[in-house]
Amino acid sequence: MTTRTVQVTATHLPPASAGAFRDARRRERRTLAVLVVVAAAVLVGFCTIGLVGNWEYALGIRLRKVATMIVVGYAIACSSVIFQTVTGNRILTPGIMGFDALFVLIQTLIVFFSSGLALTAADPRLLFAGQVVTMVVFASALYRWLFGRRSRDLYVLVLAGVIFGTLFSSLSSLASRLINPNDFVVLQDTLFASFNQVDPGLLLLSVLLMPAMTAWAARLFARLDVVALGRDHAIGLGVDHSSVVNQALVAIAVLVSVSTALVGPITFLGLLVANLARQLTGTYRHRVLVPAAGLVSVIVLLGGQLVLEQVFSLNTALSVIINFAGGVYFIALLVRESRR
Repeated sequence: MTTRTVQVTATHLPPASAGAFRDARRRERRTLAVLVVVAAAVLVGFCTIGLVGNWEYALGIRLRKVATMIVVGYAIACSSVIFQTVTGNRILTPGIMGFDALFVLIQTLIVFFSSGLALTAADPRLLFAGQVVTMVVFASALYRWLFGRRSRDLYVLVLAGVIFGTLFSSLSSLASRLINPNDFVVLQDTLFASFNQVDPGLLLLSVLLMPAMTAWAARLFARLDVVALGRDHAIGLGVDHSSVVNQALVAIAVLVSVSTALVGPITFLGLLVANLARQLTGTYRHRVLVPAAGLVSVIVLLGGQLVLEQVFSLNTALSVIINFAGGVYFIALLVRESRR
């Protein structure tokens, strides 16, 4: 069965619906414009506030951080929005699949079988490639093993992800207790997301990879709009649900793997930006949701890093601040959902 996407415009609707349609589109455009302005203002503030000494050198370092935050922010935002669509749940993120726990396990096993020095002295490009390949292979194997033709397979996939995440966390905890204290300190430093020491070569590789993944995900946006209605409705409207979901999950695996391997895990960022984007835009359309979530993510990362550097003098990690805010937001979502 072939899928044909119908472009709906205000001219195809009754007068009352056409007015609501135009209002919704204006809200989307207005929201995106405001987010672009805010993101640009935060970017300029981050690059200029507190800049002393050699401007060319200092600005180069800050621009490298900005590029890293844009890549990571977009990857997390895009993967979270798509994952919430295919699972039909607004409080789930790809982190539930155990990617963060697998990243921690890889780092821990390197230190356990070698030493903290081996982790810090390893070629960052080789380490990055190994982490990305391992996480993508894990995700692909999990999807291929669990996905069949039954509608409940997606929920089994999520449950398996939770179980594997718990297993990886337990193994990491066991191994970390068996290494010496000096190696443990080195390991802990690598497990907090950091934008301060990103290898330029890895950043360039990620920047080159993002357009390809963006194009891959963008071709699914129209069908994901239909998938958001539910599996039965999507199939009834001519969408190959299983194919779209499988392709979306592959894109999610690559995006999350790249962002996690590049800077480390940021657990609650995806939950925070995906839901804020939905609330701000009030739309289901992924061609609007994904850019909005990406802009919110960039604002959160740049603004958080600016506060971290200028207020807290780098006395804590950005991931700690984001996870605290995201955890509070997660609890608020749970409370609100329970009252419905």
